[in-house]
Amino acid sequence: MLSILQAAGWPIIPLLLCSIVALALVIERFLSLREARVAPNRLVDEVISVTRSGLPSADTVNKLAENSILGLLLAQGLRAALAEPRISDANLRGAFESAGRDAVHQMERNLSALGTIASAAPLMGLLGTVIGMIEIFGASGAATGTSGANPMELAHGISVALYNTAFGLIVAIPSLMFYRHFRARIDAYTVAMEQAAERMVPHLLRLTSSRR
Repeated sequence: MLSILQAAGWPIIPLLLCSIVALALVIERFLSLREARVAPNRLVDEVISVTRSGLPSADTVNKLAENSILGLLLAQGLRAALAEPRISDANLRGAFESAGRDAVHQMERNLSALGTIASAAPLMGLLGTVIGMIEIFGASGAATGTSGANPMELAHGISVALYNTAFGLIVAIPSLMFYRHFRARIDAYTVAMEQAAERMVPHLLRLTSSRR
């Protein structure tokens, strides 16, 4: 590995740093976007069952908010219903929409950085390629009028060009694949949260109407 880095030259250092950051982001997103931390199964059914006889206490709502991102979404709707006993359908839906935007923002955290690496890595590899070609032509130009270009300098320029191109693609392709994977997972969670909110709105409206 050290010999490859030496052969690739200094342009590969930014790519190496990008690969380390991309790996850290992938691990962090895998841990953060687990189903148990975002949208646990049957959480909505459990909340509806617990609140069937009435709205829960503030402590119960706070515990729900700490459960997961979906739990935080549901807790925001419950808090709106607790704060406004005669809450309207529009206000309740607005509370869920606001909480939903916060939930999507939380799920998308660090995802743009991974997408940026996927887009920038090939350009960094291309930059290394151009630098390698410049070294090749520089070595050829310096050898004009002599017996020929220095084979070592030519080999170094070719190594810089090829290694940077390859390493840029090695970083970019997995980063793009994981970015698309996480994006699809977030979209699926977003749909699940929208469906959960649609189930909770009429349920909470029935609870608040019974308190009037």
